[in-house]
Amino acid sequence: MPIPIVNSIASWFLKKRFHQIELFLKYPNEVQNELLLSLIKHAKDTEIGKQYDFASIKSYEAYKERVPIVNYEQIQPLIERSRQGEQNIFWPKPIKWFAKSSGTTNAKSKFIPVSNESLEDCHYAASKDLLCMYLNNNEDAQLFTGKSLRLGGSKELYKENGTVFGDLSAILIDNMPFWAEFSSTPSSKVSLMSEWETKMAAIVEETINENVTSLAGVPSWMLVLLNNVLEHTGKDNLFDIWPNLEVYFHGGVSFNPYIEQYRAILPSKKFKFYEIYNASEGFFAIQDRNYTGDLLLMLDYGIFYEFIPMDGYGTDNQKVIPLSEVELNTNYALVITTNAGLWRYRIGDTIRFVSLNPHRIKVSGRTKHHINAFGEELIIENAEDALKKVCKRTNAEIVEYSAAPIFMKGKEKGAHEWIIEFKTPPDNMSYFEELFDNALKALNSDYEAKRYNNMTLNKPTIHSARPNLFYDWLKVNDKLGGQHKVPRLSNSREYIEELLKLNHQ
Repeated sequence: MPIPIVNSIASWFLKKRFHQIELFLKYPNEVQNELLLSLIKHAKDTEIGKQYDFASIKSYEAYKERVPIVNYEQIQPLIERSRQGEQNIFWPKPIKWFAKSSGTTNAKSKFIPVSNESLEDCHYAASKDLLCMYLNNNEDAQLFTGKSLRLGGSKELYKENGTVFGDLSAILIDNMPFWAEFSSTPSSKVSLMSEWETKMAAIVEETINENVTSLAGVPSWMLVLLNNVLEHTGKDNLFDIWPNLEVYFHGGVSFNPYIEQYRAILPSKKFKFYEIYNASEGFFAIQDRNYTGDLLLMLDYGIFYEFIPMDGYGTDNQKVIPLSEVELNTNYALVITTNAGLWRYRIGDTIRFVSLNPHRIKVSGRTKHHINAFGEELIIENAEDALKKVCKRTNAEIVEYSAAPIFMKGKEKGAHEWIIEFKTPPDNMSYFEELFDNALKALNSDYEAKRYNNMTLNKPTIHSARPNLFYDWLKVNDKLGGQHKVPRLSNSREYIEELLKLNHQ
């Protein structure tokens, strides 16, 4: 089909869809409340619905008062029953699919329910919205002249008791409409291969001769693949292989540590980076403008949002608020109610609003992925902003990193211990440490207070990791590929001790 016709069809769809988007932009709270009541009504005859008498809930206030906030461990028994084939437990329609996730801090697998409604009205709807927004912002786009190189999870789909589980990306690929296969590379067969390193080689062979116009996948693993492509072809940058490449759709982890490495292999100011915010539990937000670092919170994907201010998170003073009460530049833990039967589920991510009209967000980290051993409340966003600034000053490049507290012993003060794998190390590590410490102080007043005159915290200790340390750590822990991520900040020393030990082997 000629590109102008494809773009015209996309434009028609976009105009039709924009009417719906304008509705939630104009009436965000009304759209969210209506959605919540619709979800409650839909599930009133489920086991959960009867337990909390959904039939009598007519307002958010009643829902908030009656239904508790839960984490995965609390609903795991219900999910296990559903995985054994029981139905109508937390959602009225049959749940066949379960997205397997190891989480980020928990090695134990999680199985997140994926309903037909969440597939169609959330994940696939978001993919269409993303493409339409991109085309609307870039009228000269030539996406459909070639293919999208997608990098999905490394797990096959496993059938059990009539239900199916695997990486979310594998579920999405397995359920894609037939026409989408023609616009994507590699083939579904290669995409769903389970052995990561064999799969990487197969993807390189299958894609290097394709006309790739876009990339889609998690930044850390996509970078590994793209470097393999460059090594295999002997080229210096990706445009020598795919001259029509124009955009990279990325999500899953913060892009900050990788941006300079991507720019080095994609040396064109015209090339676009578009961020998405999705997870096994749903698709939440989309970058809807060129060259911005914020994401539009999508309010009509069958997900009702609540927020817990992080300054009271996990305490007796914890507050839970709806969208109508959020404020700018406050760190919130995200709570979701979904069209896959997750009711007031604490997802584990933190976000902050950078705009309230419309509701635009930035992902700031994980509720478990921070360091607060001494009241310093260091979050991933602080760490990555500081590292980005210092790398720019010192011409250093980072592959991965992890950090943990050094706990006080006797009269010894605490500190933070970092292990960083550099692609390009700084010339002077002591200078790098000094700049990094100062950057953290400038970004985080709590950290600055604890560091004042070394009152509570000594300056950070930074170890330079050997090449491929983090890759080897993921391999040892059977976490290569997919949505698996390096634990970057932790209040525990579990991960850093493993990394330090492996670094000396």
